[in-house]
Amino acid sequence: MKNVSAEEGLVSLPYEGKFSQWGRLIQFAKLFLFHPSSGLYTCPLAMTDGAAKTIKELKLTNLQIPYDRLTSRSPQNFWTSGQWMTERRGGSDVGSGTETIAIPDPEAPGKYRLHGFKWFSSATDADMTFTLARIADSNEQVKQGSGGLSMFFVKVRHEDGTLNNINVMRLKNKLGTKQLPTGELLLDGTEAELASEPGRGVAAISNMLTITRIHNASASLAGMRRILSLSRDYSQRRECFGHKIGDFALHIETLASLELETRGGMTFFLEVARLLGVVENGGSGVSEAEKLLRLLTPVVKLYTGKRAVGVVSEGLESFGGQGYMEDTGLPKILRDVQVTPIWEGTTNILSLDVLRAIVKSDGEVLMALQRDINLRLNNILKSASEFQPQLEKLKVLLAEILSATNDPTILERGAREFAFAIAQVTIGTLLLEQATGAEATRSDRTAAIRWTQNLTSLGLRWDNLKSDGGSSQLSSELVYDGFRPQQ
Repeated sequence: MKNVSAEEGLVSLPYEGKFSQWGRLIQFAKLFLFHPSSGLYTCPLAMTDGAAKTIKELKLTNLQIPYDRLTSRSPQNFWTSGQWMTERRGGSDVGSGTETIAIPDPEAPGKYRLHGFKWFSSATDADMTFTLARIADSNEQVKQGSGGLSMFFVKVRHEDGTLNNINVMRLKNKLGTKQLPTGELLLDGTEAELASEPGRGVAAISNMLTITRIHNASASLAGMRRILSLSRDYSQRRECFGHKIGDFALHIETLASLELETRGGMTFFLEVARLLGVVENGGSGVSEAEKLLRLLTPVVKLYTGKRAVGVVSEGLESFGGQGYMEDTGLPKILRDVQVTPIWEGTTNILSLDVLRAIVKSDGEVLMALQRDINLRLNNILKSASEFQPQLEKLKVLLAEILSATNDPTILERGAREFAFAIAQVTIGTLLLEQATGAEATRSDRTAAIRWTQNLTSLGLRWDNLKSDGGSSQLSSELVYDGFRPQQ
């Protein structure tokens, strides 16, 4: 898999510049096709891509050799990267959860020895990794909080092939993704090189997160498409009550709902990939693209990750009892896809990240979305006025999204539905745009109409939040009714 990945340019393609702003779109299309048959090798590829992006964005000229290897098409030279952030005390809250200490090497400026325990380290067989640690001063004191974290470059092995003072304490016994070695690692004097400004580790490593979250969406959709492709084929082979199950209207309606969700998510994912290519290559429209990318990256990750579990589970059910049998290979698809709403930020964490993006930009990212959707909808109306009802429904939902920011208390409690609404209005717009294109098919038009028909008012989704006066007290009572914590 490593050789194929290198030769196909699954990491290097957008860095080569051959396809300009379309490089990312081509790369992610290839990754989407590769994922279901890759044995989950796309996971280390995601972190490798993120590491290359980090080196390039931060202009880390001292890491030119690793960068060249990460973006190489030569199987002999190609490196993969890990991303070791999670420690015993937490995943997303790296500011309070990171305990790893970096001791300066007095004989080599910029070089350090790391001492700590990385509790969930993906791609433990990688060639290198970026990780976070706290630099100890001359009195062996460290600064706590996110401001005390710095990012470090680590080569996993020495030149002689031995581990770089890294002890593999154990491999994780995970629900799925069992092909990938994920371990608990003890860093016991691990040689490292400072790769960010001191105290700027979180900002530096965030470059990886944008990339890996889009890769996560690719994996979610690849799992959805794989189970749907198998379900569709099975419906034309399996006979029940004297008919192929594909002849039963209810079965077809069920598969159609899965197709709609998969098609919508795919349209959204490819648009975000396109935006990434625009941002990386500059030119006209880059300012708006940056704002849209900041808003939509956490949205596409959380939305596709959450939908993937439901789609794949329903897909398994379409096989009846065979979907529950390990020897069919089908349950593995569900176990593997369950990681996508968890890895790189859970649904709740990313929903709050969406709100953070809006606040930190003074609402500019949301205004960019409004401008983009209105422009697309107006262009659709000029060429296909028969879609007026669908356009109006999307405009109503967009207006609700914009007005929702006026109630921050409800907004935080309803952050999930808010993020889902952003995804759904974006997908609806993209599907309508596709349905009115010169090469649109009847199925394209059906998908666009059905998507907008299924949209639910954001106000209706938030009714239960508003009914208790904006307080979460009733929800808390509901959750903890009858619960007594043990001392």
